[in-house]
Amino acid sequence: MADEAINPPLSPDTSRRHQMFPVLAAPEVERMRRFGQVLRFRRGERLFASGEPGPGMFVVLRGLLAVTQRDGMGHVLPLVRHGPGEFSAEVGQLSGRPALVDGHAETDVETLLIPPDQLRALIIAEADLGERLVRALILRRVALIEAGASGPVLIGPPQSAGVMRLQSFLNRNGQPHHVLDAVHDAEAAALLVQYGAGAAEVLAVCPNGSVLRNPTEGELARCIGMVDTADHDELFDVVVVGAGPAGLATAVYAASEGLHVLVIDCRAYGGQAGASARIENYLGFPTGISGQALAGRAFVQAQKFGAEMLIPAQTQSLDCSRKASEGELRVRLCDGRQLRAKTVVVASGARYRRPDVPRLSEFEGRGVWYWASALEARMCSRTEIALVGGGNSAGQAAVFLSQHAARVSILVRGPSLAASMSRYLIDRIEAAPNIDLLPHTELARLHGDADTGLAAVTWRDRRQGTEHEAAIRNVFLFVGADPETGWLASCGVAIDKQGFVLTGDKAANAEKAHAPAPLETSIPGLFAVGDVRSGSVKRVGGAIGEGAAAVAMIHQHLAAMDRAIAHA
Repeated sequence: MADEAINPPLSPDTSRRHQMFPVLAAPEVERMRRFGQVLRFRRGERLFASGEPGPGMFVVLRGLLAVTQRDGMGHVLPLVRHGPGEFSAEVGQLSGRPALVDGHAETDVETLLIPPDQLRALIIAEADLGERLVRALILRRVALIEAGASGPVLIGPPQSAGVMRLQSFLNRNGQPHHVLDAVHDAEAAALLVQYGAGAAEVLAVCPNGSVLRNPTEGELARCIGMVDTADHDELFDVVVVGAGPAGLATAVYAASEGLHVLVIDCRAYGGQAGASARIENYLGFPTGISGQALAGRAFVQAQKFGAEMLIPAQTQSLDCSRKASEGELRVRLCDGRQLRAKTVVVASGARYRRPDVPRLSEFEGRGVWYWASALEARMCSRTEIALVGGGNSAGQAAVFLSQHAARVSILVRGPSLAASMSRYLIDRIEAAPNIDLLPHTELARLHGDADTGLAAVTWRDRRQGTEHEAAIRNVFLFVGADPETGWLASCGVAIDKQGFVLTGDKAANAEKAHAPAPLETSIPGLFAVGDVRSGSVKRVGGAIGEGAAAVAMIHQHLAAMDRAIAHA
């Protein structure tokens, strides 16, 4: 029934549709039986529901399973019908996340239900079959995202700060959603009136029908079931704080080697690298890859090997008061939960640095941006923009935005880009006819109204002291980052003068017997990788390499712990 499946907008490429909805041969289904149990449903019975925890993958053995999209406004759209040999699931079912669609028996149906833990076991045990399954699961999620099908409905002006903020959060987490503009949609306008929302405010309608007015990202995450509320009181082998490239690499390698891994991030997977429009110097991708795509693959890969994800979840502090012989560190979350771990990996990266410019906070999300995704690019179409910064992230953003904006002015405090940017990016910038490089220049003032957004900017030539005002409504800031290490203060972790975490010989303390491994901190069992680590190269490839290397050191630490316990 694959050819009857999804509407053309979800999968215009026929070959891709066959990858998205493969029909399994009878011998393949037989190989899958040991991972699941046979369940039967009467015609009309529901197998899974949007917004509720997904039970796993249903393989249809007999009958027809109908899958539909339902949003919180009561709209229902048929998506696909699965017949014998086909299966219902998307990538969220690797970890039992809430279903994004509804499924019911169109006829009497006999199915093989494979729950998430067994689905992961199947994918690893049956490598050839697992490859086809994972590809299908990923493509289905991508199709839902591209079509704006399923998930929450955001109601408000498409380019308003509130809508852009929530859209960015959902996009960074790979969550399908769609936006309705009350100006053009009578039903959306009626909801704004019903809930007393102003024209510039945003409503979020969750799949279960709940309506949130100007929600925070955390409130929206809870409403759509993203937030994990389980206690997680077990003892983990590894807790990774941060889901950027370094943290995800740690999770992939640790989980693939059988360690019990939990990953925490306060906002989304990918970190700052996830906002990179295109990474062209990462090994193995000669045509480049977006930071979001690279991070998304790693996110799925970590879950495939059994790593658990807590996103979004805010880390508050680290408790390292217990003796090393007791083999336990504790990570406290802002919601009060406490996670126990034999080892902890600090991969919390860095937060965007904010230059000292008057009124900056007024225009954040209203014309001042710290990343450049497709959302911002569309908003800047055929307009002039300014970009501040001279590193690789700034260069990638400038090249990407130049394909949409009429003109990009790059402001750098130094004489050129050579000291901080890769040569290939400098060449690309020099070749772009609509990119202007302004050396010895700094952002001085922002103009406009906080309600309507940025209207103009003033920049200053640092050599001559002259100023220039331009009618620019969007400015992108890539001026570096500060380490995210405040949550480590309670442990007295050794840091350098800039606040980055010291590791190896630099973290050694003559007063203590602890001799840290190269990526280990001054606290036994606490490791640091990626941008947060003092001396790291601040490149995606380097971060991934450190994450992989840390796992070997974690194994050594765990083995030493086992020996100490055995001799205690």
